[in-house]
Amino acid sequence: MSTSASVTARRLTAAALTAGALVGAMALPASASDHARPHLPEVRISAVQYDAPGRDDRSRSSLNREWVELTNTTRHTINLDGWTLKNEDGRTYTFHHYRLEGRSTVRVHTGEGRDTRRDLFQDRNREVWDNRSDTATLRNDHGRFVDDESWGRNRHHDGGHDRNHGGNHDRDHRGDRH
Repeated sequence: MSTSASVTARRLTAAALTAGALVGAMALPASASDHARPHLPEVRISAVQYDAPGRDDRSRSSLNREWVELTNTTRHTINLDGWTLKNEDGRTYTFHHYRLEGRSTVRVHTGEGRDTRRDLFQDRNREVWDNRSDTATLRNDHGRFVDDESWGRNRHHDGGHDRNHGGNHDRDHRGDRH
């Protein structure tokens, strides 16, 4: 191979590599913007029944018709030990020794009952969620925001999707309705 052919081949290789690097660099902002997109939480508030159907008489039945549902959107079990569900007034339910199986939902009732895999009970003797306006906020065991759902004057759009409204637990936080 002659010297000029060798130089030409190296120049062509260098030009091809440079062109590839430029194309890659131009594509970088598109892939970077993909990472900037907010992702749905692995556990989300999927439904809230803040106004129990029927009469609000603080009976066990009435209190248990007030609930928040959490859904695990992954295929993997998620340990909710230490996670909290809180209203605007600071009434907090803390999950203890509870694991939410993959692709499943748990309903957290306000009143008293026996905990199961699908139903947990806060053991409160008064309503937690204000019928007019409130926000249910879910935080993980490090106190980091996971999801929330608002209604009434505080209602906001959370990523454009509208939701259906309608372990052991922390018995130290008993709620009072205002």
